[in-house]
Amino acid sequence: MRVLSRYALPLILIAAVVGSFAFLEFEASALLNGDALAQMASYASGFLAPDLSAPHLRAIGYGALETLAMSAVGTLLAALLGLLLALPASGRFGALAKGVSRLMLNALRAIPELVWAALMVLAAGLGPNAGTLALALHTAGVLGRLFAEALENTPSAPAEALRLAGSNRISAFCYGTLPVLWPQLMAYTLYRWENNIRMASVLGFVGAGGLGQMLYMNLSLFQEAQASTVILAMLLMVLVVDSLSSWARQRWVRG
Repeated sequence: MRVLSRYALPLILIAAVVGSFAFLEFEASALLNGDALAQMASYASGFLAPDLSAPHLRAIGYGALETLAMSAVGTLLAALLGLLLALPASGRFGALAKGVSRLMLNALRAIPELVWAALMVLAAGLGPNAGTLALALHTAGVLGRLFAEALENTPSAPAEALRLAGSNRISAFCYGTLPVLWPQLMAYTLYRWENNIRMASVLGFVGAGGLGQMLYMNLSLFQEAQASTVILAMLLMVLVVDSLSSWARQRWVRG
């Protein structure tokens, strides 16, 4: 019985993998035959010569700025909305407000950014506005939950001391709680901004603007050289933003 229990989980996992291949009707021979491999190699070779023409680079520069703006504005709106929802979600306004705000935060982050973007394209039309709203709504749910947990774990002694000294609740929060909480808020916000840079590049596949929309158009038209340049621009932009975010965390959070 002990030997059976030891090998039960691996056997179940192997059976699940085999059953998944059978259910999906995956044909490895069709993917790995000579013609398929030749077609994949021919398609991949088109990405080895990026299009560096001036008009295409100008279009990529505009798309990169649009992607950066989408991520920055979306993250800023999400941080403000997340903080507003985090205050009642941390239990500062009673049990009913806590339950309702946590339900809203769960609903916001349960819907992926791509789904939000598809909904916002229908509501706001094609373009960066839809992408910005999609990032703001999903990220507000994520940041709001993180902010609420940080508020719950923040020492209440400084704010209570200010209240006893005659300050109102807003002043006690701004001068007693927020200075202690600020490094965590900044760290969470900068981290989500890094994620939103990557996601903003993907939202263009549903018409939300930016480099993602350019990449989708190039791939749809089988323009491998132009798509290769867009992919390189995405990689460069992510590396620059990661470096900037790391510097900001060192300067504003840990410093």
